[in-house]
Amino acid sequence: MEKAPQKFTDLLSGKLSAKLPAKLAERAERGPVVAVVKLHGVITATPSPVSRPTISTQTVESALTRAFGHDRLSGVVLSVNSPGGAPTQSALVADRIRELAAEKDVPVLAYCEDVAASGGYWLACAADEVYAHPTSIVGSVGVVSASFGLTGLIEKLGVERRVYTAGDHKVRLDPFSPEKEEDVAWLRGLQGELHEQFQDWVRKRRGSKLNGSEDDLFSGEVWTGSKAAELGLVDGVGSLRQIVKEKFPDAHLHTVEPRKPLLAKLGMSSAVRFGGSPADSILSTVEALEHRALWNRFGL
Repeated sequence: MEKAPQKFTDLLSGKLSAKLPAKLAERAERGPVVAVVKLHGVITATPSPVSRPTISTQTVESALTRAFGHDRLSGVVLSVNSPGGAPTQSALVADRIRELAAEKDVPVLAYCEDVAASGGYWLACAADEVYAHPTSIVGSVGVVSASFGLTGLIEKLGVERRVYTAGDHKVRLDPFSPEKEEDVAWLRGLQGELHEQFQDWVRKRRGSKLNGSEDDLFSGEVWTGSKAAELGLVDGVGSLRQIVKEKFPDAHLHTVEPRKPLLAKLGMSSAVRFGGSPADSILSTVEALEHRALWNRFGL
């Protein structure tokens, strides 16, 4: 009879069974865990199918639930690297973080990497304490909208714009039509409401830690991590590992990242490589330019 493979023999003799409890004991001896969730990219409700990371309730939900679901969890660190983006997605993700923190009853820290600005800082404020590197860019508590006026261009091209609506205000700030003062006033009112909500969130989360004039803190200005610490926008500066070691000296870091977009998993960087149309390619390029513009505001 042919001799059985060694692994099968080991299994029959109970050697592998004897190793399993040892492995479990070794894992238990590792002690508490701090989960580090990477929140990197532009905040948008339309996740990119390509390799650019984005932040939304859809893209980060699995990472958050995995991080807060660890069985030896001592705390969660939000590693934030974002120039901002959609205010609603910023608020929804932050609310989800607070919901999980209350459910699991664990402290949450935020660490601002290269930039935590605008919506990125909104996310950071979901933590109980916020930290940054001395060189990080932090703040931008404000609201911005941007567009283009293309009326002169379509006239030169001989293009006639035709828009039909039911409702006097259905088409506001149409880039192909002359700008109207009443539309600009409406937009500023909308921005003012969102700005006030942003300020309320920062006041709620940072409270008496804020140190400075609200006119300055909420002006949309950004600061280095060192200056942000002086202003109370963050609780201190240092490296992520240094801060975690001080706060959780016996814990081990466990990094959790949002799942990669489908095309990134396939090693593709553009929808057109997936058989997309020229329009797909144009839209992908425009999206890339918009994301790049957000990062470029902070020299990144």
